[in-house]
Parts: sequence; structure tokens; C-alpha cells
Amino acid sequence: MSGLFGSLSVALSGLSVSQQEMETTSNNVANANTPGYTREVSDVTAADPVEIGSLSVGTGVVLEKIESLRDPMLQIQINQATQQNSALNASLTQLQQIQTQFASASSGIGADISNFFKSLQQLSPDPSNLTLRQGVLTAANTLATDFNNAAQNLQTQRTNVDQNVVQTVTQVNSLTSQIASVDQQIGNLKSINQDPGALVDTQNNLIQQLSGLIDVQVIPTDQGITVATSNGTTLVSGSQSFALTTQAGDGAQHIMAGTEDITNSLTGGSLAGLIQIRDQEIPSIGTSLDQLAAGLANALNTANAQGTALNGYLGGDIFVPPPAGGVGAAATLTVNITNPALIAASSDGTPGSNGNLANLSAVANQDVANGQTPIDAYSTLVGQVGSATSNTSADADSSGLILQQLQDQNGSVSGVSLNEEASNLIQYQTAYQAAARIVSTIDSLLSDAVNLGLGAAVQ
Repeated sequence: MSGLFGSLSVALSGLSVSQQEMETTSNNVANANTPGYTREVSDVTAADPVEIGSLSVGTGVVLEKIESLRDPMLQIQINQATQQNSALNASLTQLQQIQTQFASASSGIGADISNFFKSLQQLSPDPSNLTLRQGVLTAANTLATDFNNAAQNLQTQRTNVDQNVVQTVTQVNSLTSQIASVDQQIGNLKSINQDPGALVDTQNNLIQQLSGLIDVQVIPTDQGITVATSNGTTLVSGSQSFALTTQAGDGAQHIMAGTEDITNSLTGGSLAGLIQIRDQEIPSIGTSLDQLAAGLANALNTANAQGTALNGYLGGDIFVPPPAGGVGAAATLTVNITNPALIAASSDGTPGSNGNLANLSAVANQDVANGQTPIDAYSTLVGQVGSATSNTSADADSSGLILQQLQDQNGSVSGVSLNEEASNLIQYQTAYQAAARIVSTIDSLLSDAVNLGLGAAVQ
């Protein structure tokens, strides 16, 4: 190709490519604030030259493709950081709720324990005073009620977390279904050599949302992508998704992949955080609470049995004996007597004796749970909750900073810079104007060529 028409073709290719580059830049600017949008660039190359004699003549420019700028490795790191951060935040939210029940060793059950032993001290100077005896029973009832409430609150929270697990599995299934659908659309576009950049952005956003719920790994294949959990459970394979289910068992919902129970193999996402709270933290706190309730009740019952009541009979149980092994002791702790005269204050059978009150009061300094006194055991429980909350909060903050750093790095690669796009737009506009000037010049030359000799012919 040579001559004016060849030059015109070259100029037209420049016009077309510059126009497409401006459209690409305009699209970037329009989506500058679109979450998850990946910046696009036009990939242009010189058209194949033609050989004219000993010369190689250029034939213009060709737009090869419009490419979305992505860093696959960075995206993998973002998904992994999202999984960890979501798990920690899910755990932290639940721990903060638990912490409100065990905020201080000097309030709640801790205060109730102190008040009970104070009521025994108040009874000591006048052991036959029914009003003071009733004060002891009132303190015992308050203690039992707060143990009951704490245990019930823990169980209620565990039930709520269990429901959250079911809801989260439903969200996981919804996202995997969408990912599979988008993967099919991407495949359809690739099959006709169309750019699927916008759909890939959508798919990546869905995968990142999924990473916030469950630990996933993404494996590219010839048929699209495969999305699986860290233990290898397939969630998406190309255009097909595989739904998870929940199944009740052992008082909690188990997560099933077909017939396989994958509950304990999940390591990331909010599901892992919820399961850790439901199956580890809450049961551990509940066990400590039961041990304290059972140990305190048994110790006080033993001490009361060593003295005599106002009726001269040996003292009975102040609290209903806890279940064997202490399991459920906090939830079922109940005062066994309603008659204040049955408090065995006497050590010699006389109504005015207070000798056995010393045995009852001594329980405050006895090892009743895990080798600790009642107050120390409760303080340890409060510390257990506080430490878990504090450590998880610190880990969540650190994880959040890492995630933010990765997102910033990704933004520097895939994000839209309005300053850069403005500069590019000027560059493409200038190239377009230059190509248009060439077209105009060639048009003028062609007109002159066509009109050559017309004047002479008229004469």
C-alpha cells in the first residue's frame, strides 16, 4: 500500500485507535469511585508493514486489546488477609458481648460472693436474729440468680451464634452461585474473543466477599476457575457451584459438604470466628462458671452440715446439690432452704452459738475451683474473658492494618489516578488531532490531484 490512499489509511488507523484510547480513559474516569473497578489500558501495536521493492512501509497502528491491570498474587494476598481479618472481627464482636457480663471481679457474681460472706459476718454477733438470717438467704438467692443469669446469657449467645452460622452458610451458597454464573459469562465472552474485564472485576469482588465468610483458595483452570476451601472442599468449579448445608448435632449446627463434616476444618472468614466462639470460647467460660458454682455450693453445704440450726438439728444443704461433675451447675444453682432458722450457725446446739459461722465464713478462703478461692476463681474467669478480648482486639487491629496496606498496594496497580488519566487524555487528544490534520491534508492533496488539468481543458 502506497501513495495518498495508503497514507490516508494510516491516518485513519491513528484516528480510530486514538478514539478508542480516549473512550478507555473516559471509562476509567467514570469508574474512578466504583468499588472493585480495575483500571483499563489500551494495548496498541504497530500494524504489519508492507514491502515495496526494497522498502518496508508502515501501515499504521492496531488496537490489540483493552487490558485490565491486575496483580494476581496481590489479589491472593488480599483474599487471605480478608479471611483472617474477618475471622478475628467476628470473634471480637462476640467476645465483647461476653465481656459485658464479666466486666469486673468486683461486680456481678464477684460482688454477690463478697456480699454473701459479709452477710455471714453480720449474723455472727447475733446468730439467733431471724432478720439477719434472712439476709444470708437473700444474699444466697441473689448469688444463685446471678449464676443462673450468667449461664443463661452464655447459652443464649451460643444459640445466636449458631443461628449466625446457618445464615452465613446461606450467604456462602449465594455467593458461590453468583461466582459460578459470572464464570460462565466470562467463558462465553472469551469464546468469541471479547474482553471480559468488567466481569472479571465482578468475579473478584464476589470472591473477596466470599473470603470474608469462609477460607477459600482460587485455582485457575482451562474451564474457568475452581474455588475451594483450604481443606480442599470444592465450592465452585467453572460454571457449577456446590452448596454447603447445615446439620444439627451435639447441640450445634455442623457445616456439611455433601456427607462430609467440614466444621472443624475451616480456618478463615467469619464462619471460622463464629465457630471458635461457639465451640471453644463459650464452652470454656461456661465450664469455669460451672466449676465455681459447684465448688462453692458443695463447700458451703459441707460447712453448714457441721453445725446445728435453731431447731437443734444438724444443718442441711444451703444449696441444692449440684449435678455430678458440675456440668450445668451454674444454670441450676438454687437455694435449698427458705426458712432462715435452718442456717446452721451453732457449733454446740445452743441458739446463741455462732461457732459454725466460722466454718461457713472460712469457705471464702478455701480452694473451691481449680485450686482457687471463690473470689480468685471468679477473678480468673473475668481475666480469661478480658485477656481473650484484648488479644483478639490487638490481632484484629494488626490484621486490619495488613489488609489496608495490601489494598493500598492493589490500588496503586489497579486503581484509577485522575491526574494520570487527565494526562493520558491530553496525549490521546493530541494524537487524534494530529491524525485528523493528516486526513485533512491528504483530502486536500487528493482534491488537487483530481482537479489537475481541468483549467487547461477548459481553455
